[in-house]
Amino acid sequence: MPHAGRVAVIGLDSATPQLLFDRFAEDMPVLSALRQRSLWGPMRSVDPPITMPAWSCMMSGRTPGELGVYGFRDRAAHDYGPLAFATSHSIKAPRIWDEMSAAGRESVVLGVPGTYPTTPIRGAMVSCFLAPSTRAQYTSPPGLRDDLEKLTGGYLLDVENFRSPELDRVSQQIFDLSEQRFQVARHLATSQEWDFFSFVDMGPDRLHHGFWKYCDPSHPRHEPGNPYENLFRDYYRSLDRHIGEFLECLPEDTSVMVVSDHGAQPMVGGLFINEWLIREGLLVLAKEPAGPTPMAKAEVDWKRTTAWAEGGYYGRVFLNVEGREPQGTVPAKEYESTLDKIVRALEGMDDDAGQPMGTRAMRPDQLYPEVNGIAPDLLVYVGNLRWRALATLGMGQGLYTTENDTGPDHANHGDTGIFLLSHPGLAPGPADGLSLYDVAPALRELLGLPGGGRLPG
Repeated sequence: MPHAGRVAVIGLDSATPQLLFDRFAEDMPVLSALRQRSLWGPMRSVDPPITMPAWSCMMSGRTPGELGVYGFRDRAAHDYGPLAFATSHSIKAPRIWDEMSAAGRESVVLGVPGTYPTTPIRGAMVSCFLAPSTRAQYTSPPGLRDDLEKLTGGYLLDVENFRSPELDRVSQQIFDLSEQRFQVARHLATSQEWDFFSFVDMGPDRLHHGFWKYCDPSHPRHEPGNPYENLFRDYYRSLDRHIGEFLECLPEDTSVMVVSDHGAQPMVGGLFINEWLIREGLLVLAKEPAGPTPMAKAEVDWKRTTAWAEGGYYGRVFLNVEGREPQGTVPAKEYESTLDKIVRALEGMDDDAGQPMGTRAMRPDQLYPEVNGIAPDLLVYVGNLRWRALATLGMGQGLYTTENDTGPDHANHGDTGIFLLSHPGLAPGPADGLSLYDVAPALRELLGLPGGGRLPG
């Protein structure tokens, strides 16, 4: 297919089909009108459905296993220390803007997770919320930073401390973040040369994590009549206006894609996964923690420990393997049988009400064609992602809680995001079976890059 003009990708982190395609469709006339002239549908995310790596998987067509990135933090060595933060340097595969640069063509990349530190491209890059502050060099070319600070009066990388009880501040900052992100997107779209434009607004994700229980009557801890009951609706109305203003500033030959990296759903509760490993006799402490203690700071008797875990939206279980970890206890020949036992025990667990939890525990080699970096030995979706995996020890609450261990949060990620593509040669209408891995081949096809694939639908 010949180069068919420009492509603009609007990324809405955590945008979920049940909200944008259903509950708030009437509150979002711009997006709903765009949907009428687009191929659209729910889009299956990657495993695990986590912001980092999902955006890089989307923009490269590679799996987390191929990238060797399994979350915001990954093991840097086969030791017992804290996990290391993933950065743009962790992503070795070329992403669409790298492919455009190699073809001598311009891109604008704004706020796409996995772009700090910035990497040189033909065009302009403004890095993501992983930049430590706006004092860091968060733009390429470097001079763009001064332009953005002048334009905005202070560029917002993210909502500061969005897991906070300061709900008025957090809600205001979420609205401010989205408004400014779209303002900057319009500025860059009209002031820079580009064939490929891609930006991500983190506002929906921060909204979901901060306010889901207040806005969703089906949330187990919903409080009817609370002052934030209509915040989702108000936010999605304003987001729709921003989308409309951005679309108006695009050249007429622009194909438009709207995507999210994952969805969202109510967080039913949390499972203290290391406490569970202790109860199963798989993790042995040398000393009981005096209070809440992260796994990396716990005093562990490694010579008697089989496995330990890190938490988050999903759990990661690591085996203490002889000859691999410093004080490994699991003989290599028992690796598979040990994992089998842990999988059976996790998947057979009941919740706090004695009902089957529906947990899934998966090996990386079952999920990915290639496994790079240091993958978890098991990826664990507690309650199939309806529950958070909590790694903290010493909370004194048993195995279950209704809260998060790192600040207020009552949404968890869902495995299904959204996809819309408006392109002149594409018949509009709903599509089934869309996958995040369809995005990179579709972009290559639209942009006339090598490796393009049949457009979805």
